[in-house]
Amino acid sequence: MKYRKRIIDNDLNSREQAFGGINIVGPKGCGKTRTAKERCKSIVEFQDEDKRDSLLYIAEISPSSLLNDKKPILFDEWQDAPKIWGTVRAACDNEDCFGEYYLTGSSSKYIDTPHSGTSRISTVEMLPMSLYESGESNGLISLSGLFNNQQTKIDGIKNSLDIPGLIYSACRGGWPKTLAIKSKEAKLLVAKDYFKQIFQEDISRIDHVKRNPDWARAILKSYARNAGTLVKKEVIYKDASSSTGMSEDTFDTYVDKLKQLYVIDDIEAWYPQIRSEKALRSPLKRMFIDPSIAIAALGVSPSYFIHDLDTFGHIFESLVFRDLKIYSSSFGGTLSHYHDAYGLEVDGVLHLEDGRYALVEIKLGGQRIQSGIDNELKICRLIKEANEKGKGLKIPEPSFLMVVTGTEYAYRSREGVFVVPIGCLKD
Repeated sequence: MKYRKRIIDNDLNSREQAFGGINIVGPKGCGKTRTAKERCKSIVEFQDEDKRDSLLYIAEISPSSLLNDKKPILFDEWQDAPKIWGTVRAACDNEDCFGEYYLTGSSSKYIDTPHSGTSRISTVEMLPMSLYESGESNGLISLSGLFNNQQTKIDGIKNSLDIPGLIYSACRGGWPKTLAIKSKEAKLLVAKDYFKQIFQEDISRIDHVKRNPDWARAILKSYARNAGTLVKKEVIYKDASSSTGMSEDTFDTYVDKLKQLYVIDDIEAWYPQIRSEKALRSPLKRMFIDPSIAIAALGVSPSYFIHDLDTFGHIFESLVFRDLKIYSSSFGGTLSHYHDAYGLEVDGVLHLEDGRYALVEIKLGGQRIQSGIDNELKICRLIKEANEKGKGLKIPEPSFLMVVTGTEYAYRSREGVFVVPIGCLKD
């Protein structure tokens, strides 16, 4: 299958100019190996059964001999031959090289290397495909363009996806393997199988500690029921333990491993002192790395959400967060959310390294779009009031306000807020 360019490719181009080695991490099946193969002239695959024994033997007794092929060299599933890490690190020191080595591997096997790769091996996180990468967003509205005032007229730009299309995309997920599958029904099996492997195999394989698959599944199901919410850990623990009897310490360990596997992707809170220090709240927003995992955990099909759009609204938020993280990563963006003691919330706050930020509300459609606009405007008024009072550090005003929707057309509201269908966005 022809390679479909990923947004991370631009980041990798930059890292090749600064580091000798690049380690691509992320959830299993997100396309790490395929992306690295496109960049490398030589490939060492430690899970190639025809060569595995000999490669592992060489990697154990003389790992530096594997560095003699044409560069860049990809070491796939390098965790099976952990000496490769130190060997590549040393080569980057001795050769003063740039972009000559790539490392990829399974997130289900963690290796504690004796030396970090600081200044030699750069680690970059890869996510599943966004809607733009899978070809489902037309990309007519650029997130970086909004930040840089390069795109201010969006009225009438049409979304590529209707609600049934969005539901299907969320259920299928951003897994590159699905691009090669013709049947729409068969595509849905990929996320379902991935979900099963998480609790049946990966949760134990990551550090070779046997864990109860039923307990892992109970945690994932509870997380799925609370996806996109600010529910406290105690609520998820009580839900998951009611049928399992697991201790809280055990629960914490399982959640930690699910994060290491790039399954759970909680979003942290933004901490500006808009009202007062006492008003700040720091709950985590419960998210998955891809919405399809939550849907697989719930055990429902696309047709279910047609009759339960309220539940899909939470799944839609997970989808939007996934895509915003991918798009903003190309220009140094990070995501948080805002929630205070007075009940004022904003779904997302998109931060850039230079201090600029944008407020983002996520609303599937209908009258909730206006409520999202009103929330953002209220935050802006509070920021102005806080700055006028002159208490503490001055809070910069947001670069722009945006409501991401599942509606048909993009427009700019009379208040100046960008209303953008997710099927129009790109980096």
